[in-house]
Amino acid sequence: MYVLYSALLASCLLLTLPYWLLQMLRHGKYRAGLRQRFGAVRPVLARRGEKRAIWIHAVSVGEVVASSAVVTALRQKFPSHRVVISTTTSTGQKLAALRFGSENVCYFPLDFAFAIRPYLEALRPELVVVAETEFWPNFLRLAKRGGARIAVINCRISDRSFPSYKRFRSWLPKLLEKTLENVDVFLAQTEEDRQRLTEIGAAETKITVAGNLKFDVAPPPAPKIVASLRESFSHSGAGPILVCGSTLEDEEGSLLSTFRSILANHPKAVMILAPRHPERFAEVAELVEKLGFRMWRRSLWSGESLAGGVFLADSIGELAALYSLATVAFVGGSLVPRGGHNILEPALYGVPIVTGNHYENFRDVVNFFASRNAVRIVGLAELPLVFMELIDNGGERTTLGRNALAALESQRGATDRTVAALLQLMSVSPLDAEAASEPPSGEGSA
Repeated sequence: MYVLYSALLASCLLLTLPYWLLQMLRHGKYRAGLRQRFGAVRPVLARRGEKRAIWIHAVSVGEVVASSAVVTALRQKFPSHRVVISTTTSTGQKLAALRFGSENVCYFPLDFAFAIRPYLEALRPELVVVAETEFWPNFLRLAKRGGARIAVINCRISDRSFPSYKRFRSWLPKLLEKTLENVDVFLAQTEEDRQRLTEIGAAETKITVAGNLKFDVAPPPAPKIVASLRESFSHSGAGPILVCGSTLEDEEGSLLSTFRSILANHPKAVMILAPRHPERFAEVAELVEKLGFRMWRRSLWSGESLAGGVFLADSIGELAALYSLATVAFVGGSLVPRGGHNILEPALYGVPIVTGNHYENFRDVVNFFASRNAVRIVGLAELPLVFMELIDNGGERTTLGRNALAALESQRGATDRTVAALLQLMSVSPLDAEAASEPPSGEGSA
């Protein structure tokens, strides 16, 4: 069964190899950490094998951010273990290295035994924690065989992935069931996620609804650019400030068209535009200039006035803090059918939030906020009108932003429930672990 799966995976990689090579050549994607993905363990990890590890896998930036408080808690409660974080994307890798130290971070290996075994031998993980839904059959099987206890935290089965899991179960039922059997505990975000987990074959007795870790994320430390921008806006009288984050192709054009309408009534308005994917920074810069806007790139900006123009945030890891500057915040990936992105980042600052009507990846969060009058959901046709209404109505902006922060605060607590479940899985009571441990010296905090 696993041999068949590995053969199918290898065939799939070979068939799609031209795509991966093209992405490497054109955008430099997937090149970083390539040797690690094929099983070459970083020497800094291999040399420190005297400690058993807690291995946390967080795919990208969102999972790294959501898991940060859990990583910090596990470091404090298990100082005799190494806490190692793996990611799949380069952006997630950079953020994880920044938060947890590069010596504790690696790329996640491909799901082949030859790539996984070197990591298991070097780290000897006692606990494997997977963020959201990364059900890699070979990895989970080999980690379990090596003696690790396995938890899937912040688990969700999205509208898009649920039919795929059901099809996979019908085609290879034993493989999916065996894969899920290797997991000791699933900590689901919602009751619906719990139900979907049981429908794809997870044992109901292993599933607990713990909530969404992303509600517990604290505002990140503000980078220097935020203070510089705030000072620039104050001196030049720039405003209103429209922050458009995590935008995708086919969204920037509509947003810039809307911004042009805003400029007609507010000539000192500023758009902070943060594309989702770094490889598109140059493409978006070209689009902004082609449409005739004044533009400054964050990487080249030297403090001049931004009033009446577009500030392109061609940086990584700063968007969450940039939302604090917003008169109105727009969360992208939602005007096109790509499932949307995280509206909780602007909610942390109590700013009014607008998102498109394609928000399937954050369905529960967005619907909850909508029920609390804490977000505006728009289609392309309504986009300009909604922005103008919020810009011109200070009372409505204040109410919407206040409701967003209150909605977020009302759902906190998932981190405590998650950590308690992991402690129980490690057969340590929270009180005993807390009394017996101190934060490990020299490793920093998240």
